[in-house]
Amino acid sequence: MPKPYTIRLFVPTGDPNEIKVIVKMNWTGIGLEISRDAWEKHRNEEELSRAGVYILVGYLESDDLPTLYIGQGDGVKSRINSHFVHKAFWDRALVFVSSNHGLNRAHITWLEWALITRAQEMGRCKLDNSTTPNEPVLTRSEKADTEEFFNEILNILPLVELRVFEKALKIQAPDTTLTQTNNHKFDMIVVPAQEDGFREVFLNQACWYAIRISGGMRNKIKYIAAYQTAPVSAITHYAEVESIEPYGDGGKYKLNFSGKAKEIQSIPFGNAKQGSMQGPRYTRFSRLKDAKEVMDLFD
Repeated sequence: MPKPYTIRLFVPTGDPNEIKVIVKMNWTGIGLEISRDAWEKHRNEEELSRAGVYILVGYLESDDLPTLYIGQGDGVKSRINSHFVHKAFWDRALVFVSSNHGLNRAHITWLEWALITRAQEMGRCKLDNSTTPNEPVLTRSEKADTEEFFNEILNILPLVELRVFEKALKIQAPDTTLTQTNNHKFDMIVVPAQEDGFREVFLNQACWYAIRISGGMRNKIKYIAAYQTAPVSAITHYAEVESIEPYGDGGKYKLNFSGKAKEIQSIPFGNAKQGSMQGPRYTRFSRLKDAKEVMDLFD
């Protein structure tokens, strides 16, 4: 069962966008979060000379999934110095070391392996690591202690806005019979889709991502409709939503369909105002069959 715990954040410079020192009560570790912009200013922090693991976090181009590089070193400073020169994607570095110098090479290699393996299993990020280390052999007592250190890292990461090591919990779509008897409620989201994404994802993968969904709507959406952008400029397909789950680490979501998308008679853009379908919009499924143009779907 999850247990309550206390985290302390120390901001040495008074600017939380530069550096944070993370301490958990009754833990032998220390965490640091340092922004890339402040790395050269803070790379001589004493903790960075110790053995530990680190996670570089950022985005490549317009990706919705964050990119991570996970590494370890007897002194993490030199490793991150190298990445500062050769890896442009990362915006911040998360570093975890021992407060009592208790981590050795075997421990940090195991932690690196565990973090990479966990990230791969969760599938919520892209890894910049070219190889995955093999699990190092530890004695039974060493492994128990290192697993506990790893679990403490996992407890801290969500509190510094990194959730890709957590399992994406799905929200099941509401029962169809309930949505049919409550037609005054919004139960459908209409999303704009460019041709490539529409065919590859909406039709072939039977899902849609990555979109923001209001908190009050995430447990109400039962249907999704696709508005194909120009030159089609019309709503052409819809699907039933089976579940919704977090996508990546940026507050966006993935909608999984219960089956293949179904084609409908096109609902053209018509006299809608310019920009009306640049983002997702909510409506009622009951309106879909009678709509003659896009704005018929919306109040």
